[in-house]
Amino acid sequence: MSPSTHRTRIKICGLTREADVDAAVAAGADAIGFVLYPKSPRFVAPERAAELARRLPPFVTPVLLFVNENATNIEAACAHVAGATMQFHGDESAADCVAVARTTGRPFMRAARIPAPPAAMPDLVNFTHTFSAAQAILLDAHVDGYGGGGKTFDWTSLPPNVPAHLVLSGGLTPANVSDGIAALRGRGYSLAVDVSSGVECQAEDGKLLKGIKDAGKIHQFVAAVRAADAQVLTAP
Repeated sequence: MSPSTHRTRIKICGLTREADVDAAVAAGADAIGFVLYPKSPRFVAPERAAELARRLPPFVTPVLLFVNENATNIEAACAHVAGATMQFHGDESAADCVAVARTTGRPFMRAARIPAPPAAMPDLVNFTHTFSAAQAILLDAHVDGYGGGGKTFDWTSLPPNVPAHLVLSGGLTPANVSDGIAALRGRGYSLAVDVSSGVECQAEDGKLLKGIKDAGKIHQFVAAVRAADAQVLTAP
C-alpha cells in the first residue's frame, strides 16, 4: 500500500483570526473552514473570510460553510474567496446544491446530521446516492440548530460501505480523533476529519471561546491524526 492510501486529510473549521489561520497552516492542515452562517458564534462575513483566506498558501483549501443560504449570497461569497469549496450544513436539497455548484463553478460537500440513538439513523447509503454530485459527505452529530455542538455520535452505527468520500466531524479532539479514524477508515472511498470546538481556547471558567483557536491544540490534533495514519502503515 502506498502512504497516500491512508493519509487522512484535515480541516480546521470556524476560524476568525489571522493567528489561527497561520497556526493551522503551520501545523499542516489541508483545509481551513470559515462559517458564513450569521447565527453561529463563529460567523465571519464573506469579506472577512476573503481577508483570512488570502493568507493560505497553495494547496490549502478554503471552505465556506453555509446553512440554508440563498443562492445569490452564496454566489457573492464565492466571488470573494478564490478557490473555495462550499459546505452545505442545513436543509439544502440535492437540486439546490447542484444548481449553485453549477453557477459558481465550485465543488461542494454536504453534511449528514447523524442522530442519537442509532435506531434513528437515516439511510446514509441512500443519502450519498441522493447527493452523488458532492465531493464528500460530512458526518456530524445531530444537535439543536446546525452543527457546532461539539458532540460525537456513535461511530460504530455507520454502514460498513458508504459510496462516498467521508469527512468525520462532531466532537473531535486530539484525544479521540485516532479512535474516530480507526472506526471509520475503510467505510468510504477515503476519510478526512474536521475539527472546530476541539481545538478552541477555554476561558478560566472552562467554557470554550468559540472562534478562538488554541495553536497548541491544533498541533496536537494534527499530530494525533498523523500518528493514527502511521499505525496503519506499520501494521503487520
